[in-house]
Amino acid sequence: MPGHVIEPTAPEVPGWRHVYSGKIRDLYEPVDPHPRGDVVLVVASDRISAYDWVLPTEIPGKGGVLTGLSLWWFDQLRDIVSDHTVEAPVPDEVAGRAMVCQRLDMFPVECVARGYLTGSGLAEYQESGTVCGIELPPGLVDGSRLPEPIFTPATKAEVGEHDENVSFEAVAERIGLEDATALRDLTLAVYSRAHEIAASKGIILADTKFEFGRDAYGRIVLADEVLTPDSSRFWPADEWEPGRSQPSFDKQFVRDWLTSRESGWDKASDTPPPPLPADVVDRTRQRYLEAYDRLAKN
Repeated sequence: MPGHVIEPTAPEVPGWRHVYSGKIRDLYEPVDPHPRGDVVLVVASDRISAYDWVLPTEIPGKGGVLTGLSLWWFDQLRDIVSDHTVEAPVPDEVAGRAMVCQRLDMFPVECVARGYLTGSGLAEYQESGTVCGIELPPGLVDGSRLPEPIFTPATKAEVGEHDENVSFEAVAERIGLEDATALRDLTLAVYSRAHEIAASKGIILADTKFEFGRDAYGRIVLADEVLTPDSSRFWPADEWEPGRSQPSFDKQFVRDWLTSRESGWDKASDTPPPPLPADVVDRTRQRYLEAYDRLAKN
């Protein structure tokens, strides 16, 4: 059942026209021609989503964490793949949570890399012994490290709909074998670099998803956000213990509360989730800030 999207209120930004709002980000285009060409302004809000719903409660400062962490990661990855950021001033009204970016022709694929088994990958493995058609060894449990990272793409759903895991062959059929192979290779290369960097800071990057687009010159470019607590599972390395749910620096705390008896919400229903209590908001905010501090400030 599709989730419900609460209609966001995008901020007014002088010189920019609001054109679209996703679950978390608001997109603007310049009112007048921009000196850097065909660009867009990407503003990360403090909204948070879970189970295909945009929740009625925001997490203060979350947009700044997503933007700051993405910009830091783009710097670490630029020798592997170019990104969509453009060096240009950001309006004061959204300073700290916005990026000026190239306009791209986006690939209709969520490029997911998994180095550990959990989440939807674990559920599929328990049913079939595979993830997105990739056969895995028997006996793996929640949190097991995989023999090597795997590419497990998903279709990009409309806002409020659920992404669907698909095979590499399905991606190749949709966008062509050459582009599918390039996306797979880039995804795994970026994941491997990021996993190594995170490990040096005491964090396990269990899995993550990327989005890529093609620029005006035909090059494949890394886009959207990258390696944030919204798009990745970060686990403290010193607490990793396969066979159970892992502590994490992401929104798992929100998911756990929503599915607890305390929330009183049935995620199988079409009833919107309830507002988050103040302590859940604060603890979630602290997890996002800790991820940023441990990765980008150390």
